[in-house]
Amino acid sequence: MALEGLSPRLLWQHFEEMTKLPHESGNEAAMAAYLSEYAQKKGWKVEKDRTGNLLVRVPASPGHEGAPVVILQGHMDMVCEKNSDVEHDFLKDPLKLQLVGDWVKASGTTLGADNAIGMAASLAAAEDRSVVHGPLELLFTVDEEVGLTGAGKIGKGWLKGRTMLNLDSEEIGVFTVGCAGGGDTTIRLPITRRNAPRGAVALDVKVAGLRGGHSGIDIHEQRGNSNRVLARVLRSGAEKTRIFIAAVNGGSKRNAIPRESEALVLVPKDKKRVFMNAVAKEEAIAKSELAKIDPGLKVTITAVDEKPAKVLDSDSVKKVLDLLLALPHGVELMSYEIAGLVETSTNLAMVHLEPRTLVVGMSTRSSVSSALEALRNRIDAVVALAGGKVEKNKPYPGWQPNLGSGLLKVAKEVHRREFGEAAKVEACHAGLECGIIGEKFGGMDMLSFGPTIQNPHSPDERVNAPSVESFWKFLVALLAELA
Repeated sequence: MALEGLSPRLLWQHFEEMTKLPHESGNEAAMAAYLSEYAQKKGWKVEKDRTGNLLVRVPASPGHEGAPVVILQGHMDMVCEKNSDVEHDFLKDPLKLQLVGDWVKASGTTLGADNAIGMAASLAAAEDRSVVHGPLELLFTVDEEVGLTGAGKIGKGWLKGRTMLNLDSEEIGVFTVGCAGGGDTTIRLPITRRNAPRGAVALDVKVAGLRGGHSGIDIHEQRGNSNRVLARVLRSGAEKTRIFIAAVNGGSKRNAIPRESEALVLVPKDKKRVFMNAVAKEEAIAKSELAKIDPGLKVTITAVDEKPAKVLDSDSVKKVLDLLLALPHGVELMSYEIAGLVETSTNLAMVHLEPRTLVVGMSTRSSVSSALEALRNRIDAVVALAGGKVEKNKPYPGWQPNLGSGLLKVAKEVHRREFGEAAKVEACHAGLECGIIGEKFGGMDMLSFGPTIQNPHSPDERVNAPSVESFWKFLVALLAELA
């Protein structure tokens, strides 16, 4: 066990087993099998719906059968991101775990502590006979990371409990009582290709070294966006000489701020140095702007021997670069009611050039439904001016805080008793499944909490081991109190 010696032992054992399984969004079958088989071995009742969500019904500790049912909720999928120089197949390779000081991380990839730590805690709490609890429902959902679609398809009669502990927050000592809603937009911009010009050299332009991160949790830091930086440097080059774009790829997940983007371009042979100097100048400007938050930014230009046969024509080059620079990204509006809380934001997440179309994926969030719709409509307007079309999914709802919650009152009392200090009570800009589940099941009293996880949705993701121990201590104490 790579994490030998960490406490609580049972939680970390489950977590390490989970890191050996593929569980990217849409590919949670192995994780579901692990959870289901383990629960069945323990004699617990397991139910699976048509979407792939799992519900495990666990009997109460002896003498606590009459206590209210408590739901422990988490999601099975993880965001699979890796550094471009790392060889790793998320469909079959186990994560390479490291313990660096007090932090558990993976080597060059996301860790999946979001949300395997929550799932591991649920199993451990149900299994550990020293944990006192009433009847439990362990709810494990699919596809949380790609729009909370698993939670959205839960049948209304499935859950019996009306007290839910969502174990998917990422700062110890903080109770999350509200979150943003959100929706995705896919943009399709028609482009025209022509034969590649003679006498041109092919260059690979790559933006890398950015931190990326969670597009809800980290968006307020205004980290660099590789898609936006790539468009900037290419446009600077295009202002000095004619350029021909053959390929563009940037970002891979809607809910991850893009860290790396790349374009294959052709420039006239006698203008190669002019183009490279223009790119270098714009790179220096971007590095200066991002120096305090994203100092690792680097733009590299590499000669490519094999030239593409087709490239975008001049009008298409202009349309593509203009669109990528015009689309919004980052914080749109801060909350007027809660200091420091992002109300509305959007993530210019993914860019991919197909033979006849530029495809752009965006994710927009807001705790105000009208503001969410307004920003998505503004994206529509920008795309329409460029001559493209948009496809929008149905947005998922936010979770409105209930500061009069009975569960919150009990949790605050338990936290003060166990740790000698008050927990912070906050809303977050990330999406949590509480909003959807609360909308489906009337009277649901919910609270979200978890250990400290930094840089989720990026290869720098790490979880603080001492905070996991504190998270476990609080979970055990709260379950006993609720029982």
